[in-house]
Amino acid sequence: MNWLDKMTRPKLSGFFKKRETPDNLWHKCRKCGEMAFHRDLAAARYVCPNCDHHMRLGPDARLESVFDDGAFEIIKTPEAPVDPLKFRDEKKYTDRLKAARAKTGAADAFAIAVGRITGQETVVLVQNFEFMGGSLGMVGGESVVRAAEKAVARKAPFILFAASGGARMQEGVLSLMQMPRATVAVDRVKEAGLPYIVVLTDPTTGGVTASYAMLGDIHISEPDAHIGFAGARVIEQTIREKLPAGFQRAEFLLDHGMVDMIVHRHEMRDTLSRIIRLLMTKNTWGPGDGSSPERSTLPVPIDAPAVPSVQAGKGAG
Repeated sequence: MNWLDKMTRPKLSGFFKKRETPDNLWHKCRKCGEMAFHRDLAAARYVCPNCDHHMRLGPDARLESVFDDGAFEIIKTPEAPVDPLKFRDEKKYTDRLKAARAKTGAADAFAIAVGRITGQETVVLVQNFEFMGGSLGMVGGESVVRAAEKAVARKAPFILFAASGGARMQEGVLSLMQMPRATVAVDRVKEAGLPYIVVLTDPTTGGVTASYAMLGDIHISEPDAHIGFAGARVIEQTIREKLPAGFQRAEFLLDHGMVDMIVHRHEMRDTLSRIIRLLMTKNTWGPGDGSSPERSTLPVPIDAPAVPSVQAGKGAG
């Protein structure tokens, strides 16, 4: 302690202490490198004010941006067995789940909500890329099924905001089983004469792209979103050719017919409203009499549990 510290009174000493600045007040755009103040960025729905780059958006902000007055009801996501394969790589799967839940405050990568878009009741399912890359696991498959069932029960359109790296490898074949289950759930919505709209956000890849994310009646994408199945490097090594510029980007897919339209985030709600009004108009969608088929007409049941029961054979050996 020097002589100045001895002469300075405690109150004055506390006044001159350096204040710590939170490290989340400014966000750097990964496209242009410009810094944006967090309040300005939130007001702009995480669209860069300098280059218009669409940053990743969390489920709460996404749902508030599409529903009337930002009001919606959260539907609890289904529960599923935790770590049935006892999977471990560099970390235990259970430890990864705990870390993801602590980071996001969510139980899994899927959020289901019901609200109104310009007065029309709508079921919306959002994938959160911040939770283990938005990967599809057993909870995710159950969430798609539950959201589809809610849409059919309420006779409401079903909107999916996809953002995922694909199936969750820590759940192995159990995660892959969710792809056909989710596909059948989507078919049930269509058989009920209800629209299924998919909004592809950055990134949407892997098994999610290979299943329910590409089964929409209309596919919308945010600008410059990365959409694909396998990685570009893997494709180049397989076909031994250089891929064209912009491959697997929304604009490239729009030019080649895989995406119906690219919509700016600030115009998303109005665009969804127009599409819903069009598709929900009487006699413009589905069966003429509005009737729904019986479950028995569907080829694959989705009522089956996410984890199949395993029964040991008697008299083996």
